[in-house]
Amino acid sequence: MDESATARETAETRRAGTAAREGDGAPIGSGRAVAEAAQPLLSALDEDSARIEISPAVLEALKHHREAMLAALDKGSPVYGVNTGMGRLAGTRLTAGQQADHQRNLLVGRAVGGRPWLSPELTRALLRMRLRGFLRGDAAVSPELVAFLADRLNDGFLPAVPRDSLGSAGEIIPLAHAFQTFVGLGTVIEDGAEVPAAAALERRGARPFVLGPKEGASLIQGSPLAEAYAWVCGKRLRRLIEWQTVCAAIVVDVLGAPQAIYRGTRIEKLVDGAATKKEVVQAPISVRVGPKVLEYVSRTVEELWETLRESWETPGDSPGFVNGEFAPTTGYHAVALGLRMDAVKAALVHAAEVSVQRLHRLLDPQFSGLPQQLAVDPGPQAGLTPLHKRAAGELHAMRRLAAPATLGSLDTSAGQEDVQAFASKAGAELETVIERFFAITACELIAGRQARYLLATPGAPKLADTYAWLADQVEPVVVDRSLGPEIDRLAEVCLTSPGGPAGGRDREA
Repeated sequence: MDESATARETAETRRAGTAAREGDGAPIGSGRAVAEAAQPLLSALDEDSARIEISPAVLEALKHHREAMLAALDKGSPVYGVNTGMGRLAGTRLTAGQQADHQRNLLVGRAVGGRPWLSPELTRALLRMRLRGFLRGDAAVSPELVAFLADRLNDGFLPAVPRDSLGSAGEIIPLAHAFQTFVGLGTVIEDGAEVPAAAALERRGARPFVLGPKEGASLIQGSPLAEAYAWVCGKRLRRLIEWQTVCAAIVVDVLGAPQAIYRGTRIEKLVDGAATKKEVVQAPISVRVGPKVLEYVSRTVEELWETLRESWETPGDSPGFVNGEFAPTTGYHAVALGLRMDAVKAALVHAAEVSVQRLHRLLDPQFSGLPQQLAVDPGPQAGLTPLHKRAAGELHAMRRLAAPATLGSLDTSAGQEDVQAFASKAGAELETVIERFFAITACELIAGRQARYLLATPGAPKLADTYAWLADQVEPVVVDRSLGPEIDRLAEVCLTSPGGPAGGRDREA
């Protein structure tokens, strides 16, 4: 930070004085005033494509809160990461000259990660979670920094942020990579390639941001990456549950399974009117317990959403500026989010085991009454058995990710930081588990479509639109062909189509 910026903020501090109270609302200069002013903006942050507009009221509230924080900082008491070092060096007081460069150095010296980088969707979510945290009020960053962050979201600025090898107590390494780009360092992703951040800013008509007191520390504290994973994965999981519900219903319909066990479950309406086979007294367990398993998956997902909402309300800066004072927090230790994402992983692996077993039953004439391996001409043709092998491979990879990522703390920072949450690692693994489960889901949907083709009957009335949609997506396998690209394409369609197929209207009926 240059000396003119320091002098400017010091002058603003001395003009601020004591925060006044305005009517019955939050005190002017308080974090609560920032949060209240920003409330209408938060809904826009929930929409990935929504343009972010920071209102004058929010900027004014941020300005007053910033002034109050600078006034408190002017008293000279030690404030972690602002006029002191960080980690094991927290006891080292910084001179005025050192403080001028310190906030920028916090970003530069901790950017030690590397490829692979976060996906564009996760990177945008990370920036949105950072902005959401700043609008909570405890960071007390300047309105200029908030506006700069919003502008970068709006102009498609995507920092290159590491996905793996993040061993810090909080998220300092990925956040340093993300926000060193704001000062013109590091790289960003444009058209799939890395380009210098300084050049990317220049093309947008923006200058590198000059950080004020505490702003570098605020950019690398808290757990916005874990929140980003929870937010993105939470949305994908709701779609996955919908598609798995369809898969479970299709198998019941194809096998002609008894339906009494599905009363009160999420597939009851879907299989209503489906033909049953009198000779089938009891379907295989994977067919019977599918809805129950999905109910448990739904419960773990809702618990993840609840934990995320709690995280949004928890101060992330340490210290945060709360009620006129600098207060230490543990917002960087996102173990609650990490453990919840670990729990969802385990639930998904079990649900995937059920899905793969259902798929295998579809291929077996003992259960389906259809030609072996759903082939039109079994023997000369392999049919869909390779499809099951793809699903089995995806499941095997998922099982290896079921171990909790949040376990395994190590000593770092000379013993000062001796426990890590590894919440973002749990999120990265959850993202991978979801991706592989969508591939399994695509395999089961293709098998269900093939089975209905071979049966040559309409099936359950409530599934008619779904069968028609699947017929449009996937041609019947009348001769062996390469299904790999079709699996990948259908998995992507399922992932990116929150409304599901046309039958989604019936699922919500």
